[in-house]
Amino acid sequence: MGIRENILELKSEIEKYSPNPGVVTLLPTTKYVDAHGVLEVVKAGCRVVGENRVQALEEKRNILETLETGDIKWHFIGNLQKNKVKYIAPYIEMIHSVNKISLAEEIDKRAKQNNRRIKVLLEVNISKEESKEGYSIERLYEELPNLLKFENIEICGLMTMAPFTEEEKVVRKVFSDLKTLKDELNKTHFNGSLIELSMGMTNDYKIALSEGATILRVGSKIFK
Repeated sequence: MGIRENILELKSEIEKYSPNPGVVTLLPTTKYVDAHGVLEVVKAGCRVVGENRVQALEEKRNILETLETGDIKWHFIGNLQKNKVKYIAPYIEMIHSVNKISLAEEIDKRAKQNNRRIKVLLEVNISKEESKEGYSIERLYEELPNLLKFENIEICGLMTMAPFTEEEKVVRKVFSDLKTLKDELNKTHFNGSLIELSMGMTNDYKIALSEGATILRVGSKIFK
């Protein structure tokens, strides 16, 4: 199957597995494709695209602007270094990987310089794997009061990555725990304004959907 057919299949599975498919964004992740690969997903109807390296994002965006593809909304989904924020701050739609106060501070500063308010997700290491980035729940609660003081970032949800395992119950618990955390934070700090759950990739998106994912980061299944 081609890219268009793979996207249509994913959209039908969103309808099948999500309790609320109308709020789900399919986010093609373009780590392994060039600008023309991005163009193919745009032609297939996906105008929101995810990239995990700043240099690759800049290169693809510059090429696509010359092709007059129309408005593409870029999400940054990788580990973001503070010194790279300035490059994407003028245009980035959402940053999925805010995992420390210093990074949030830099995004806020650069957003202000560009007269923007940038949407961000807080990355949480629900599975507590040492190899993964993200807040521990305890650390997140410690830093929240300061995170909420920034005026040029809009915290609109949470992000996590599940362990790469065949044990469905382990994966499901990670996604379920992130949703529980979102619900708790909405009661204690956000008054219902946390709406996004970025969770689920090619190997586990069906489980993520059933647990309430609103953003699916899918790459290899689209471009295989």
